[in-house]
Amino acid sequence: MGQEIERKFLIKKEIWENSPKGKASYLKQGYISTEPGKTIRVRIAEDKSFLTIKGKTDGIVRAEFEYEIPTEDANELLNLFASNCIEKVRHEIVYDGKLWEVDIFSGDNEGLIIAEIELESVEESFSLPAWIDKEVSGDERYFNSNLSNKPFKKWEKA
Repeated sequence: MGQEIERKFLIKKEIWENSPKGKASYLKQGYISTEPGKTIRVRIAEDKSFLTIKGKTDGIVRAEFEYEIPTEDANELLNLFASNCIEKVRHEIVYDGKLWEVDIFSGDNEGLIIAEIELESVEESFSLPAWIDKEVSGDERYFNSNLSNKPFKKWEKA
C-alpha cells in the first residue's frame, strides 16, 4: 500500500522573502471527490499530470496512490468533474538533507504559503529552516482538498 507521512507548517513571510527559493513549478489541481476519508485529486504539474487517491488521515499518515496520466486527460477530468481548482507555485528546497516543498497559493487562496515535508516514518527527525513558523499538520483547514471548497480568502479573520 502507498503511504504518505507529511507535516505542514506556515512560514514566516519576512524571512521567507529573503531566502533562496529553489526550483519552482506551477501546479493546478482539482478534486473529483473530497468525501471524509477519501479524496481523489487531479494535478497538472508543468509537463506532467497525475491522478491521486488519498485515504483518511490518521495523525500525519494516510494511504496514498498516485498515477501519472496524460495531460489531455487531466485537463478533461478537471473540466468535467472538478470545481474550485487550486493554483500555486511550488518551490523545492533541500534543507539539512531533506526536501521541503513550499506552496505559494494564488486565486482564492492568495496570501497563504504552506511548507510541507514528507517523511519516511512518523518518528523521523528533521531540522526546521529559519522561515518555518507554526505547525498546521492537524488543522484540516489547511488540507488542499478543503482549501478547494473553503478558500483561504473566505476564512473569517480573527
